[in-house]
Amino acid sequence: MSTKRVEQLHAQGLRTRACLLDVAREVFEECHDASLNSIAKRAGVGIGTLYRHFPTREELVFELYRDQVQRLVLASEELLRTHPPLEAFRLWMERFARYAMTKAGLMEVLRTATAHGRFAQEARGPVTGAVEQLLAANREAGTLREDLTADDVLLAVAGLYQLDPSAEDWEQRAHRLLELVLCGLRRRD
Repeated sequence: MSTKRVEQLHAQGLRTRACLLDVAREVFEECHDASLNSIAKRAGVGIGTLYRHFPTREELVFELYRDQVQRLVLASEELLRTHPPLEAFRLWMERFARYAMTKAGLMEVLRTATAHGRFAQEARGPVTGAVEQLLAANREAGTLREDLTADDVLLAVAGLYQLDPSAEDWEQRAHRLLELVLCGLRRRD
């Protein structure tokens, strides 16, 4: 098989994997005990293709969660490149709120797939690192308090996990909560 053909097959495999993750996210948000067959069917692939990418339900759920964490973490760098530090922090916190709502929607799937501790361990370090990066940029800009740690910020926004993602007003409530937290984080002269 030629190198070009191998590269094409690899690229197709990556696209299929990404499609499966997108479909799984949608399906699990609709029904936490959805079957892997229903995910494969909606993605337009056979069950064997799904199992080739994700040998177990646990691996699919874990990869879905890892993908969400990775997107959230990468957003901190992107936002700092394209926005002033305080605005980047605010926009990232809004993305964090969406992440929290998605995680809440998938919580039952996470719980039934495997021990929840595995998911928490996977996310904690990268998310803490992203918050530290945002805090450092804001300290340098003089916009946020100097004594803050990433753990302080994450604890302050833990209320997001109490919001009901199925409620129509969750976005407005999350926005109010984040504004309240940001007011407390700002530097006072």
